[in-house]
Amino acid sequence: MSEIEKITGNSPKAKSLDITTQNIEQLKQLFPDVFSEGKIDFDALKALLGAEIDDSEERYNFTWNGKNKARQIAQMPSTGTLRPCKEESVDWDTTENLFIEGDNLEVLKLLQKSYHKKVKMIYIDPPYNTGKDFVYKDNFHNNLQNYLEQTGQLDFDGNKLSTNSDLSGRYHSDWLNMIYPRLKLARNLLRDDGLIFISIDDNEYVNLKKVCDEIFGEDNSVGVVAWKNKYGAGAKTKGFIEVHEYILCYSKSPIDNIASKLSEEQANLYNKKDEKFEARGGYFTQPLMTTSMDDRPNLQYFIEYQGEIIKPNKQWVWAKERLLKAIENNEIVFNKKADGSYSVRYKVYLIDENGVRRKGKPLSLLNGPFNQEGTKEVEELIGRGIFSFPKPSALIEYFFGFDVNDKYDNDGIYLDFFAGSCSSAHAVLKLNMEDKGSRKYIMVQLPEPTDNSSEAFKAGYKKISQISRKRLVELSKKVKSVDSSLDSGFKYFILDETNVKTWDADFNNLEKVLQYAAKSIKDDRSSEDILYEIFLKYGYDLTTPVETKTVNGKTVFIVGAGALIVCLDDDISTETVEGIAKLKDKLDPETTQVVFKDEGFADDRVKTNAIQILKQAGIEDVRSI
Repeated sequence: MSEIEKITGNSPKAKSLDITTQNIEQLKQLFPDVFSEGKIDFDALKALLGAEIDDSEERYNFTWNGKNKARQIAQMPSTGTLRPCKEESVDWDTTENLFIEGDNLEVLKLLQKSYHKKVKMIYIDPPYNTGKDFVYKDNFHNNLQNYLEQTGQLDFDGNKLSTNSDLSGRYHSDWLNMIYPRLKLARNLLRDDGLIFISIDDNEYVNLKKVCDEIFGEDNSVGVVAWKNKYGAGAKTKGFIEVHEYILCYSKSPIDNIASKLSEEQANLYNKKDEKFEARGGYFTQPLMTTSMDDRPNLQYFIEYQGEIIKPNKQWVWAKERLLKAIENNEIVFNKKADGSYSVRYKVYLIDENGVRRKGKPLSLLNGPFNQEGTKEVEELIGRGIFSFPKPSALIEYFFGFDVNDKYDNDGIYLDFFAGSCSSAHAVLKLNMEDKGSRKYIMVQLPEPTDNSSEAFKAGYKKISQISRKRLVELSKKVKSVDSSLDSGFKYFILDETNVKTWDADFNNLEKVLQYAAKSIKDDRSSEDILYEIFLKYGYDLTTPVETKTVNGKTVFIVGAGALIVCLDDDISTETVEGIAKLKDKLDPETTQVVFKDEGFADDRVKTNAIQILKQAGIEDVRSI
């Protein structure tokens, strides 16, 4: 290492994860012999895959106008960043929840490094394409610039957010072009055992199902729930009266089973009482003798009960040791029949021996909770008429409460990138209140403008994201009034252009560019703005703890107990660099990355010496921004 690597606004390090490059690298690992002079030889790849290739013109294929462009948009890295808003957050220093204001396409790109394979469950309620939905059209060449213009954060001419009219010749194509890249990016964030739930109605159900089959794989379709979402008659249409929507569920990879919170009908089966185990709720019984299983000698034994010998007709369901233990614990019910034989059954309690409420197999039909309940929730928190048709949190709570592959856990990250009023965050907090869990949420909401004639606008909410944040604030207050030990805060970030200046010179602005070329950071950006952009580029969670120390009069950010050390002050001296080296020795992390501001060194001599000083301390990865 002879010099500090500089991260410029145009360098790969200043962008989000390059998914195309990542895919090519994975292909190289699998098939190194299909690459010739760095390019893919598709004929060689086809030869390797043999009969698995289908290049006939009549093969089954789902396509639409713009699909290739939608693929490309998903692959293009973002040059944006997420800027922290401490003052508008709640419990900034301790919370692990996130609320992000911005276009979800760009935000999903920015989260790729930090949250790759970390999200346990996703729920989204995207626009249903009713012809009245808010539509944000992505721009293949510069989606971030397009976002800033269309949301009024930059001056622009004639670019207006609009609805996707069903009179448009590309009505379904426009919707597919919107949803496709977002689902592609969302899949990358899911854990291998992760689930995604997507609400939709008849307008795009068929197309959404096809898109999900392609992105997640038909084998990973867990199921579709028909949800009765309204009291009474519901909406009148040309044909049937509509009283339902759909929720599609897909897994990241094949799963064996899922279990859900019991329905009221299922819970009513536990109707027998046991005074000795009252804390475990009611119970019902199941037979312990079976004739349907294959012969297994270890299950063919007799037991003694009240001086009598009991033999099964064929064999028992359990091994002898387990059955005797259950008898000892009063978990077995014996009933003598008229013919002198016995019925032997075991008790199935509503709450198991670990104190966990039992779950069941989810049904494909869900009767409630109803939309009116979602409306009431929002009214109680932030006022009447502020947000139309929010999903009831109980609906999302039901899905977020699923167990996958018989694994119960009450932590993990839960994502909603069409957050709306943040019903998903409400669901996460309710689950944590029920079982003292440590689930964390990430909510993403576009700063969609409210209608000038709406109650929300009259109440001072100019953007939907302001409503989202207000609900989160009120939710935090409500949770704290019940249990102050739970994490009910959130870190608030906004999407913006990178903090790093890009080289953008032409004959008209060359003099100005040269004048400011010595500065790598934009004038209106703070050290913490830059710090969290470094988080995104290096792949740190946005909630990673940050400790601030003063070293030789300069502010130093210590991230992950010393895995990352960042100093963004000016006039950094040799003494400051030596202080950072000592700090690393004291913290003793396995590896350390150090980042400075490029123009932050007192002079070139200090910058050159910094490399050697840090190298002697065992720090090889030193960069400037």
